[in-house]
Amino acid sequence: MMCIKDIINQFHWMPLNFVGKCLTRNQKQPSYLISMLDWLWARFIAAILWPVHMLAKKIVYSKIHSAIGISKAGVSGGGSLPLHVDKFFEAIGVKVQNGYGLTESSPVVAARRPTCNVLGSVGHPIPHTEFKIVDSETNEVLPPGSRGIVKVRGPQVMKGYYKNLWATKQALDEDGWLSTGDIGWIAPHHSTGRSRRCSSVVVLEGRAKDTIVLSTGENVEPVELEEAALRSNLIQQIVVIGQDQRRLGAIIVPNKEEVLLAAKKLSVVDANASDLSKEKMTSLLYKELKKRTSECSFQIGPILVVDEPFTIDSGVMTPTMKIRRDKVVTQYREQIDKLYK
Repeated sequence: MMCIKDIINQFHWMPLNFVGKCLTRNQKQPSYLISMLDWLWARFIAAILWPVHMLAKKIVYSKIHSAIGISKAGVSGGGSLPLHVDKFFEAIGVKVQNGYGLTESSPVVAARRPTCNVLGSVGHPIPHTEFKIVDSETNEVLPPGSRGIVKVRGPQVMKGYYKNLWATKQALDEDGWLSTGDIGWIAPHHSTGRSRRCSSVVVLEGRAKDTIVLSTGENVEPVELEEAALRSNLIQQIVVIGQDQRRLGAIIVPNKEEVLLAAKKLSVVDANASDLSKEKMTSLLYKELKKRTSECSFQIGPILVVDEPFTIDSGVMTPTMKIRRDKVVTQYREQIDKLYK
């Protein structure tokens, strides 16, 4: 099933390579000829989609603007926006200025600019602020485009934790670099091509402590899979699991009403049914999950469907509405063990 966000994103009238704001980790930039052909093709696609965009703006986007109370621009802070959310707001004409920071950095260290709003990034470092990406094991500084631990230094970074020297040493080195605990990369410089305006923007890809290490030795960042899954209106919440296992799994909180509706449309149950068995719900959710994550780097194997949503009151969600992965795994340890038998 396709929701309105997917439909709008598919008909996004402004290809990012047209405006030079396509993110890439590749340090090698394309030739001038290839860049020119790519730019011409993007302009051609944009010209074709422009009438559709204008029609949608009049009959669809205006209603969305009215419903959310925003029609021109908005601000999102704290961390990176899920890419499908970013593209959705861009498509309906709302420029979201995404910023990034921590309490330990007072709190802003990077933000997107109105003149360079690169989707999928948290923007450029703010003035007098430095970023570097280091290897998680060797602490070696990595070149642009390489994924590693994000470190930041600037006048807004704290001097240390109050009366906690040990915690201070864990977070800050002797040169004043703060380890954010986030995994990310810095876009390489390209003077031509679809990434020509992305130089030095910071891209976040998850938390270092969220990294799942499979028994095969592969490191998996679960955020990519979770964001892809949450594009489905059948899935309310999801936590990808699999630490020390041969394959990934997932704990899913379903949107029961939407799942039942989908089951009726697919004739899985009778049109007058008021409930869905756990087995049929799990099967339907598994198929939906496979479809949504088909283009991700890794695939999910077994899934555990649970009834209770993850909430702050239950202790598995932070006050900022982030799911505590470790708490969820602890809570469902027995079911997870059975899942992998």
